[in-house]
Amino acid sequence: SCQHNTASSTLHQQMMIFSTAVLRLRATSRIGAVTKRASSTFLSSASSSPSSSSPTQPQRYTHHQFQRHSYSTTTTLQQQQQPSPPLSTAQLVKQLRLLTGAPMLECKKALASPDVNNDLALAQEWLRKHSSQKIGSKVAGREALEGLVGVCIDNCDGGSRGVLVKVASETDFASRSEVFTGLVQEIADAAAAAVDGGDIVDIPTFLANTQSITTGKLLSECLNDAVLSIRENIQLDSIVTIGTTPSSRSVIAGYVHGRAPNSTCGTSAALVEVEVLPKDGGGGDDAVLSEEEKSVAMEAAKKLAMHVVASNPLYLNPESVPVDVVEKEREILMEKMTDSNKPPEIIEKIISGQLRKFYEGICLTEQSHLVEEGNPKINKVLKGLGLVVKDFRLVGMSK
Repeated sequence: SCQHNTASSTLHQQMMIFSTAVLRLRATSRIGAVTKRASSTFLSSASSSPSSSSPTQPQRYTHHQFQRHSYSTTTTLQQQQQPSPPLSTAQLVKQLRLLTGAPMLECKKALASPDVNNDLALAQEWLRKHSSQKIGSKVAGREALEGLVGVCIDNCDGGSRGVLVKVASETDFASRSEVFTGLVQEIADAAAAAVDGGDIVDIPTFLANTQSITTGKLLSECLNDAVLSIRENIQLDSIVTIGTTPSSRSVIAGYVHGRAPNSTCGTSAALVEVEVLPKDGGGGDDAVLSEEEKSVAMEAAKKLAMHVVASNPLYLNPESVPVDVVEKEREILMEKMTDSNKPPEIIEKIISGQLRKFYEGICLTEQSHLVEEGNPKINKVLKGLGLVVKDFRLVGMSK
């Protein structure tokens, strides 16, 4: 019985080995047949190709291409060197609209001009010459009350400069567009680089003679391009500046309120100059600020700029208020006290107290700080930090 079981087990193992060998043989035969068919297909297609018949330019295939030839398409060198087909009129119009923002009919007219002949660069020049003048004459008389304020602060070695530019448009929708915000920032950056002290009053001359830092075009051309794209009256309303001297211990910081999407421009903005007072007994070059002093001054100046936008002060301090403004306010207060039947010295004290209230409403240094906790007086806050505010500028679409 034991011998019989041993013989059966041995026979079973031999049968398993034989079956495995048969399966491997069949698989090898199938792979050989598939490879043979792929080779014959490849050789027949290669022999029928025009490039393969050329003796000087034999067709070469990599092993990877040979393996995938039965189910992929190989692009020949001649096909790769073929020039791309010319763009259709509709495609040219689409590209010109993307470049200029001009309407479709204007783009078609520009491309169809004999001087242009479907050249995109010439078409852009044609639109600037013809459409800009036509649109400019149409929108020139329209009221532009919306818009944005752009800011640029240049902290260079020769002293810091800050610029606020106010650019007006007809609608709020247009002022929030990417074309308009880009124009406002272009003008602000160019003004910061070109200004040499004092506000820029002659706006037309500035636009005609100043180049954009990003594109190199004159700002007047940039403005015309924006008018062509937006189809509204766009005007550079004002440019105000603030600056420091190289020997000063001042810094400039700003704040923009009501920012447009994806831009640094807003509906109103302020710049503030803050000076760091020298420390008692300090030696060395007083004009050089330490990193800590600069950081404290910048933070204080930024908070003051936020306060300026919120409170809208008219003057820096009581000393900067014009004499005629103070005298007029004093006369008004005196008239109110005419029928009070109080002694003159009491009336004078009352008027002095009311003038202090008057200064708090119009002078930055006398106001309560709206950004600091507890709203302390600005003068008190700056004194505790060893700072003094030297100047400020505020520009807004409603200011």
